[in-house]
Amino acid sequence: MIQLDRHDANRLDRARVIVRELGSVLVAYSGGVDSSLLLKLALEELGEHAVGALASSPAYPESEQQEARALAQSLGVRLVEVSTSEVELEAYKRNNPDRCFHCKEELFETLEPIQRDLGLQHLAYGATADDSEDHRPGHGSAVRRGVRFPLLEAGMGKSEIRAAARNLGLPNWNKPSFACLSSRIPHGTEVTVAALRQIEAAESALKAIGFAQVRVRHHGDVARIEVEATDIRRLVEERDRVVQKVRDAGYKFISVDLEGYSAGSLNRTWKPGG
Repeated sequence: MIQLDRHDANRLDRARVIVRELGSVLVAYSGGVDSSLLLKLALEELGEHAVGALASSPAYPESEQQEARALAQSLGVRLVEVSTSEVELEAYKRNNPDRCFHCKEELFETLEPIQRDLGLQHLAYGATADDSEDHRPGHGSAVRRGVRFPLLEAGMGKSEIRAAARNLGLPNWNKPSFACLSSRIPHGTEVTVAALRQIEAAESALKAIGFAQVRVRHHGDVARIEVEATDIRRLVEERDRVVQKVRDAGYKFISVDLEGYSAGSLNRTWKPGG
């Protein structure tokens, strides 16, 4: 076990207290480090009164779902699986900056009846203290519905969450951040299942080559690839393989973003009223 510094340990203890006080909880779980830590704490503090809920939709790759299932099984936690239909909502497909709000509305609206049927007192998800400093319209849905977010409530940011996850032996403590595939499509460009599948195929191929953190930004026929800045040279060196794999996914033109991976980079494309 890795020793946490006093600051991280105090906030982790605070998160434990918050979770314990919930009494029972349905955790919206994706397999990312944030929701995994929350689910782990809920299991340790509440035992059988903690249940995970994994939502599937075309906006999430099946590979991510498989990893999430495997981790939940290794933890020994009960996992409920549901399907959500956000990609069928007109407000979501329009892909304005409030897209994530409609996504979370669909998610929580799907999970609330399950929470009630299971007799669980609360619904929670893995928002973090860092989220409060970013454009996170989905969090507004959580607040509106009374969904709890113990990690954020305890003041835990991403670095503290990763340290805590490592301390508790979670194998995904250093898993690269992942956002839904719709985040690869510029605001104002319609989200379609076909585009999501194309993005998924291209990113899966690049990950198979060995790029852990990768985004294929979808600009119609053009794929704009973002990898970590330290991986750009290798991406160019692997040009022939990269071009072939991304063309196989359906793109006609392939470009490399020399700035490298940047979370939320497509937010720059939105013009108010556009």
